[in-house]
Amino acid sequence: MSHPNEPHEGTEGSRLNSLRAAVLGANDGIVSVSALILGVIGSGAGSAAIFTAGLASTIAGAVSMSLGEYVSVSAQRDTERAQVEQERRELAEDPEGEHLELAGILEGYGVTKETAHTAATEISGGNTLSAHLRLELGLDGDDLTSPWQAAGWSALSFLSGALLPLLSVFVAPRGNEALLVTAVTLVALSITGFISAKLSRTSPVVSVARLVIGGALGLAVTYGIGSLFGMSTG
Repeated sequence: MSHPNEPHEGTEGSRLNSLRAAVLGANDGIVSVSALILGVIGSGAGSAAIFTAGLASTIAGAVSMSLGEYVSVSAQRDTERAQVEQERRELAEDPEGEHLELAGILEGYGVTKETAHTAATEISGGNTLSAHLRLELGLDGDDLTSPWQAAGWSALSFLSGALLPLLSVFVAPRGNEALLVTAVTLVALSITGFISAKLSRTSPVVSVARLVIGGALGLAVTYGIGSLFGMSTG
């Protein structure tokens, strides 16, 4: 029987991982930029300084996230490529050994020895490399991770989150910047927490509460530090 809500294909798993990464990147943008903006507001800085600090934080954060993701995923892709080449070489040099290895994997899933060897033989008549990559390593040779795609998604998701508190400072009535930034941040975290819970099939209440409480504490700490700094230099 088919279960449409259960992802079985590697591409579906990759898509969900990309979506989760996008949500996490947006959370980073929301919290880090909001916290910095509130710290600057707490210090008593003027509107121009607040907006400039927020803009600088947004650009620096997006670049940092993008570079970090590119380096990390590039290393992962290099590892995956090396594994693909190693498996291709092993299939060419020791096909019998690879056949026994594949049969052993199938036996590990509860398949009888005779059936496992029959299945391994039938698999060898098709795309042998692809089958070995999936069963031995959990890799899809045609869908390796892309560092450029990961870097782009990371930067865009961070920017999408960071723009919310940044724009709220720009449109907030003078003297109410901290209140509006806090409200926008907590609402945005509630939304991303809900989305994250739906993607992970976990409790939305727990996910939202965790993000909102953690975000509120972070904002309170940075605003308090900014206020203390403003008092000491005032």
